[in-house]
Amino acid sequence: MFNLPNILTMLRLCLIPVFVLLFYLPSESSNFYAACVFVIAAFTDWLDGFLARRLKLSTKFGAFLDPVADKIIVCTALVLIVEHYSLYRDVLYSHLGKFITIPAMIIVAREITVSALREWMAEIGKRANVAVSWIGKWKTAIQLLAISGLIWRANEIMIYAGVVALIIATVLTIWSMLLYLKAAFVFMVEDNSSH
Repeated sequence: MFNLPNILTMLRLCLIPVFVLLFYLPSESSNFYAACVFVIAAFTDWLDGFLARRLKLSTKFGAFLDPVADKIIVCTALVLIVEHYSLYRDVLYSHLGKFITIPAMIIVAREITVSALREWMAEIGKRANVAVSWIGKWKTAIQLLAISGLIWRANEIMIYAGVVALIIATVLTIWSMLLYLKAAFVFMVEDNSSH
């Protein structure tokens, strides 16, 4: 159970309180360090999966914990930036927070939906039919980039670029969710017709 990929996953969970603490510290450099911790956590997500496949160290514990750790840190980051930007008053556009809050709600809703869908598909032995697609990978990459920029918020350009990236990630989020639902719908219809 305590192999290198699983230790990296547990490290990612331990980084969450550090990330939250840095986010709230009233220091000019704390935003940058919070963004760095978030990026390190995201990197460990990629690294533990890579090592588990390369070194053949995949475990049931790791298969459970890895997506949980990933979703916890992303949802934590989304909650923090929603809180921050709901109070943020930009000189160009005073309602910028809405363009973060609405995408954040969609992303969290998608994560809950797809997690439930994967669990249901696993129960009926069709888990492979909802494997991560290239759209899901692009969504994750752009989402992490957007969140990192919105945490760091070094200047107005970075903030606006982060908002645009978050909106793009949200479009890909909806697209990937629809693909997952389409793949699962066939089995839902079969399930209904058998009763």
